[in-house]
Amino acid sequence: MSRNTLAVLCIWFILIGAIYTLADRIQNPNTLQSLGESNTVKLKRGPDGHYRSEALINGVKVDVLVDTGATGVAISQKIADKLQIKSINAIRTSTANGDSIAYMTRLSSVQIGGIRAKNVSAMIAPTLEGDVLLGMSFLGRMDVRLYQGEMTIKQVKDE
Repeated sequence: MSRNTLAVLCIWFILIGAIYTLADRIQNPNTLQSLGESNTVKLKRGPDGHYRSEALINGVKVDVLVDTGATGVAISQKIADKLQIKSINAIRTSTANGDSIAYMTRLSSVQIGGIRAKNVSAMIAPTLEGDVLLGMSFLGRMDVRLYQGEMTIKQVKDE
């Protein structure tokens, strides 16, 4: 392989890496690093219209979909296994996808940026296709506002 061919390949790999990084930042703008440690967090809405973020559940980083329309925190079986969370009891749930069975549990802590809540009610939803749906059992403890494509979550009480 000639030197010119190798140089062109290196340039292409660098360009592909830069494009991938840029696309990832557009799709996932709310990383733990970018959110900081403030007691007020501003989430940017993704291109799909949803608010996604990285969060810490029981100290482990997970991807969450922040949903003010969800009653509670729902965790996929995959994430529950990763977090080694055990269920308390089974319940019947009604979701947009129909009726199903979920398993109640408690999370020691949930954190987005500097916002923290302890002893958060959650359910393990074996049929959940995403990782974690962050609903009102967490958000109900916060001051949440939506304005011009940004969700502001503010800690209102220490836990």
